[in-house]
Amino acid sequence: MRILLAIDDTDNAHSRGTGELAALIADAILRNNWGAPGFVTRHQLLVHPDIPYTSHNSSMCFPAEIPEGSLDQVVRFACDFLERECAEGSDPGLCVAVPDRIGSTADLIAFGRKAKREVLDKEQALTLARRLGVHLSEHGGTGHGIIGALAGVGLRLWGNDGRMRGSLEGVLPGQRLRVRELLDQPDVDAVQTADGSAPGEEESVLIGDKPKTVMRDGLSVLLLCAAPDDGGAPAWQTLPRKLLRDY
Repeated sequence: MRILLAIDDTDNAHSRGTGELAALIADAILRNNWGAPGFVTRHQLLVHPDIPYTSHNSSMCFPAEIPEGSLDQVVRFACDFLERECAEGSDPGLCVAVPDRIGSTADLIAFGRKAKREVLDKEQALTLARRLGVHLSEHGGTGHGIIGALAGVGLRLWGNDGRMRGSLEGVLPGQRLRVRELLDQPDVDAVQTADGSAPGEEESVLIGDKPKTVMRDGLSVLLLCAAPDDGGAPAWQTLPRKLLRDY
């Protein structure tokens, strides 16, 4: 079965980031033969004076395909891991959802989208999680991280928010690859321009610094923009980091 696991508010200004902790949980799922995790996505939530956060108020989420019997092990491990590894002064939260068991996912997606534009509270998150049968737990401090954790699952489930943590493996900055070669990468479902059009599979792409995919329509999409015309150079380049911040 497919699960979505999200964490939020696990760090302080001097500790490992939430993204690194999410990646370590994903690695443990694979290492312990509990299932096969997908890549971690970063989801930007509302930045507001009434919301405590370390740096950018973003949550981290990843999917995993696991056997039915592994769910309790994964949840127990993630709970223990957060209580052991989260930074002093953090307010960590964990959410683990099985989308196929939720029934209607519209309310969960709506909660995630709302967290990008409104200040939400813990009781709203807990009430929704109980109603949907989603695991949501606090692991230190005020536990306010449950809001971002639940929102992260909703946004990943929506499939139109977030960008890959880290950078795309299997490619190097400065390489020139065909679109079809990029489509062969395991974490690339589609290659598109920012307006949603798809370049031809034989068109050439210059790989920039730390290329990342973004979530669009439930797909992991590598975005391109026009490359500078310096005579014979590729027509396309991967979207620069400063533009990826919009995702």
